[in-house]
Amino acid sequence: MALRIKSRWSEKAKAKLSDDLINENGRALAFIFWRLALDKAKNLHGEDFVYDDDEQRIKVIGEYLAVLVAMADRLAYTRLEDEDRQQFIATLATELAIHMQDNATDLFGNVDFKTPFFAMLNVRSAEYATYDYSVDEGPSYNFLQYFGSMVQKVMSKEYHENRWVIDQIMEIDGPETIDKASKAMQELFS
Repeated sequence: MALRIKSRWSEKAKAKLSDDLINENGRALAFIFWRLALDKAKNLHGEDFVYDDDEQRIKVIGEYLAVLVAMADRLAYTRLEDEDRQQFIATLATELAIHMQDNATDLFGNVDFKTPFFAMLNVRSAEYATYDYSVDEGPSYNFLQYFGSMVQKVMSKEYHENRWVIDQIMEIDGPETIDKASKAMQELFS
């Protein structure tokens, strides 16, 4: 089943939000990114990749979110002034951490998932910054390879099926997710 994403503000909503549009776009995009990451984590299971437990699944979701934040930062760089870009990415990351915490709390109880999520996001952001990403052409091979390798690292190699998760990420899920997220962000900012 295809995932529907609403990624446009109505003119009435846009006028109402004009003073805080940067933050509202960050919050809206965080929700969209969360839905995309969750959908792709479920898709991996549907493609017969094996999760050991819910903690592993939520870490895979975190890897999807990290790659989407890196993509959003690249697109924001071309559209926003530095101060607005920093505010937008900070809002996006904070909202994603809230989504992670809420869902982790539902699964594991009162455990801090925000702090490790921010730490992982900082490490991944620094690493993604070393790989090419073109606004017109999307992620480079190395960008996708790094993403795939991070998901593969999270997935247990105990199961034979999981050895091929990097191929699924690089060839199918990664480009598809990044494309949907990129389009959603461009529509939000139009």
